[in-house]
Amino acid sequence: MTQDIRNIAIIAHVDHGKTTLVDKMLRQSGTFRENQQVDERVMDSGDLEKEKGITISSKNTAVLWKGTKINIVDTPGHADFGGEVERILKMVNGVILLVDAAEGPLPQTKFVLRKSLALGYQPIVLINKIDRQDARPDAVLNMVFDLFVSLDASDEQLDFPVLYAAAIDGYAKTELEDENVDMAPLFDKIVDHIPPPKQITDAPFKMLVSSVDWNDYVGRIAIGRVEQGTIKTNQEIILMDRKGNQKIKAKATKLYTFNGLNREPVDEAQAGDIFAMAGYDAVEIGDTLTHVSDPTPIEYYDIDQPTMAMYFRVNNSPFAGLEGDYVTSNQIKDRLNKEIRTNVSIRVEQTDNPDIFRVAGRGELQLAILIETMRREGYEFAVSRPEVLYREIDGQTHEPFEEVVIDVHADYSNKVIDNLQKRKGIMTSMVQEGENHRVEFKVPSRGLIGFRGEMLTETRGTGIMHQQFDSYEPYAGDIPGRTRGALISLEKGDVTPYALEGLQDRGQFIVEPGDPVYTGQVVGINNRADDLVVNVVKKKNLTNHRATQTADSVKISQAKKMSLEQCIEFIDNDELLEVTPKSLRIRKTYLDHNERKRAEKKKELV
Repeated sequence: MTQDIRNIAIIAHVDHGKTTLVDKMLRQSGTFRENQQVDERVMDSGDLEKEKGITISSKNTAVLWKGTKINIVDTPGHADFGGEVERILKMVNGVILLVDAAEGPLPQTKFVLRKSLALGYQPIVLINKIDRQDARPDAVLNMVFDLFVSLDASDEQLDFPVLYAAAIDGYAKTELEDENVDMAPLFDKIVDHIPPPKQITDAPFKMLVSSVDWNDYVGRIAIGRVEQGTIKTNQEIILMDRKGNQKIKAKATKLYTFNGLNREPVDEAQAGDIFAMAGYDAVEIGDTLTHVSDPTPIEYYDIDQPTMAMYFRVNNSPFAGLEGDYVTSNQIKDRLNKEIRTNVSIRVEQTDNPDIFRVAGRGELQLAILIETMRREGYEFAVSRPEVLYREIDGQTHEPFEEVVIDVHADYSNKVIDNLQKRKGIMTSMVQEGENHRVEFKVPSRGLIGFRGEMLTETRGTGIMHQQFDSYEPYAGDIPGRTRGALISLEKGDVTPYALEGLQDRGQFIVEPGDPVYTGQVVGINNRADDLVVNVVKKKNLTNHRATQTADSVKISQAKKMSLEQCIEFIDNDELLEVTPKSLRIRKTYLDHNERKRAEKKKELV
């Protein structure tokens, strides 16, 4: 007997409320006990997800509503994790498109919606955050309709159902005037509007692996939707790669179905349901699990390719090995290889140097999340400045361009526009919304490296920027680099207040008195465009008398604290970022001043 099932993904731009919505759906469907203690935004389970308030990897859950099992997938909203979104959409039969009632559709909304429409889904549009003071649901609904039209939606897709919600307060309604106080209209709409999966039970079992998880007791766990047939525990199943080669024949040792936040062991899974399966250590995303009688793979479409790369290398600074648990090239290599098993949009290549690895991803944020995750796990290494990946198309060099949307106060919009135009950006639209301007640009990806920090300075922290990979376009020409040089430490030692006081007028320091530094480490940002070597460990010569009581009191400007993302944006081509569990240090690739000069001369000769 087949169960009534609905498989849905919740898609939206970052921070429009997907995870909060799933939270309330879990609570209102009776998934948690009355007295159960549950975190806010339970689906964001990782420490980094909780801190940044973003979803990094997709999560599966399921609720029961009036006898129908609803499998829900919460997807990331950031463009850099688009690889997660694309493969998850293959696992479901419909989507809820969530849009902020004030901000309207943004680049990532367009990205995920384009993918959904191409798969033939007919989305449910949910306009969220209608409780905001600046909410404008009617105008946003018109913008969503225009977006559907611009993406060539069919007539059936244009006839989308609309719901209005304030997920944080736990209610959804079909009309703005309704007095409804719960999520029932949303559950009913999912059951009525989203088609049930095709439940072909009389064919041999087949499943496409859409996600891979890990459990310390049973090893790697394959997650996906059963395309056809049924499977029982201990049944013999073949694992095939996407090219159709048999990897292994083994027994399905454990089967799990999703219920709320838990995975519950079951004896069998049937067509149409999303479930998890253990017993295959070699399983990877895109593989097919199939019955022995029909060893053919399910077609798997490759996801978008990486657009940006960084070099990860063994840390060779004078402080190497002091703060990290895992520091060797083999340990770093094993960790990167573990990452590519579950993260489909990352590529890792070994370079000619066994201590250096080239890691390519979808953008700065994705690479920064990987770096931050590794340092929290105890890894110590160094990374280079991000570089974009070029392509040869029809004998011409092409580079990745991004679609950028910036919401900025009218007073600062000219500065932002000028800055983007210097970086070879092309303005595609500009709209006034109250006191703000919303400007849209197409900008080369390399022109955006370091831009976010400059924009926040220019707009006094008020500008909001969203970016999204758009396409590969012909090379746009040279783009000016960093406008300010680095202050570089002359000697190894501890920073002294006396030395900093005497150098304050040279620039802004990123180290504080007492910090240990080494020769060649970047200790500050120069006021001028060139680099300057300074002595920040200089001590005051002691004499046997003091001129005044105040001679020892020193006034020093506050050091600039830089986050990982700011460090990655700041580093130049001749610099590295040293990453340890406790510290982030920017340094020159060649620590010795004379070696740097020789390297520069070699470059000029080339």
